[in-house]
Amino acid sequence: MEENHFKFTNAVIGVPLFFVLFLWFVYWLEIRFGFDFDNNGILPRTFSGLQGIVFSPFIHSNIEHLYNNSIPLLVLLAALFFFYRKEAFGILVYGILLSGTLTWIIGRENYHIGASSLIYVLVSFIFFKGIQTQYYRLVALSLTVVVLYGGTVWYVFPKIDETISWEGHLSGLIVGFVLTFFYKKPEFKKVIKYDWERSDYNPSEDKFMQRFDENGNFVNPPKPEIIEETASEISPFFLSNSNVVYDFVENIEDINEKNESKPES
Repeated sequence: MEENHFKFTNAVIGVPLFFVLFLWFVYWLEIRFGFDFDNNGILPRTFSGLQGIVFSPFIHSNIEHLYNNSIPLLVLLAALFFFYRKEAFGILVYGILLSGTLTWIIGRENYHIGASSLIYVLVSFIFFKGIQTQYYRLVALSLTVVVLYGGTVWYVFPKIDETISWEGHLSGLIVGFVLTFFYKKPEFKKVIKYDWERSDYNPSEDKFMQRFDENGNFVNPPKPEIIEETASEISPFFLSNSNVVYDFVENIEDINEKNESKPES
């Protein structure tokens, strides 16, 4: 697959905006009508807490929590839908479900809410998948993600901050890495423009490379081979498939007499 796989579509902007706006809409409903959606979060190892696997990414404790998750989601979802557009929806859905399930298994006995686990899924997938493909654009994207969000890796460890769900972060990191093996991208092939880029290229057969010695010094080009052409015999007579009748005269006087004898029309 070549570079034209990366195409800008409406989903690159539309999906991140819609997702983040929906998070703000849910928070507005909670504030406007006095709802408490925290109880709909993930409560590990309880039957009622299973609903949080689906609902927890859309619930936030306060506006600061929501704001801190909104900017990374916009950036990471846009990168996902641009560079991995065919896999994006699957990663988004399975990332939410699998990271929520793992959090439900390993989490503390408390409600776990917020889209931070999804953020860790996206960071992990984009980083590890870019390294696996070894394609220069995706590797550059992986390095960009490391520069922007590499510091967040510390929050997958316990006791760094007791107010955050490090279990959700760790679950997202693990799930994102695992998804890189389920979503295999085709190998990116570089477009071959020159003969020396081919695998079967032999410099000794290249006329240009023959002008350089082993040390790279310019040498006189080899003398061109002189091909001797054999002269072909040309027939002095006109050849034709039609019958040609030749009328020979002896001298010019006979020609004049013949012309004078023709009647005038």
